[in-house]
Amino acid sequence: MIVAAAICPCPPLLARELTGQAEVLPELRAACAAAVGFLAASAPDVIVVAGPGEESASWDPGGRLDLAAYAPAPGKARPDKEGGGAVALPLSLGIGARLLDEAGYTGPRALHGIGTLAEPGHCLRAGRQVAHSAPRVALLAMGDGSARRSVSAPGYLDERAAPFDAAVERAVRDADLAALAAIAPALAADLMAAGRPAWQVLAGALRAAGADDEPAAADDGPPSGRIQTEVLYSDAPFGVAYLVATLAPA
Repeated sequence: MIVAAAICPCPPLLARELTGQAEVLPELRAACAAAVGFLAASAPDVIVVAGPGEESASWDPGGRLDLAAYAPAPGKARPDKEGGGAVALPLSLGIGARLLDEAGYTGPRALHGIGTLAEPGHCLRAGRQVAHSAPRVALLAMGDGSARRSVSAPGYLDERAAPFDAAVERAVRDADLAALAAIAPALAADLMAAGRPAWQVLAGALRAAGADDEPAAADDGPPSGRIQTEVLYSDAPFGVAYLVATLAPA
């Protein structure tokens, strides 16, 4: 059963080693810390981190982010997945694991990658499996919003990006799980909104709507009034939308 859930983005800049002495986006860092602290405070049996990756797969809970992949030091080899060190995780799971570490969480964790092209039905089913994986489950859904919010954004400006991100934030604020489940993969891909699969895993976990392949009707699962939500951060620095929120089923 899901006892707490949170959404965080996963930009590499959340790894302090990559920003040096500069205090980059302190408000975002503080919001992510608060969201993960909220999960840990729910006394979960396990915290599940779900985030986009090349394919849907479970990862070693002892894995860590390979920082050399984002800022390689001259002459320093990248960690080897098959070597004696920790497995190098996808960015979303690696940042999620770091957030748990920084919060001082030492309890059981599970890391689930969700394919970036996974259909909504697959994501919802994965969410239901997460919800039933332990009596008390806390879920951390990792992923950025659109990366096309300005001319300097990674994907350049797309006029659809801001309305898309506003709709996602509204769905989270309202605990509108049907709206999250209905996000179109093609539109999210066009806007480089990498968090879409993880948001739909979260929707499936909170709804636990059964074994149907299609998104369930709006009245399946807990009504929005029974899920307490709080948006801790919502902005688009560098042209990329970052959303941090907590969700607590009553």
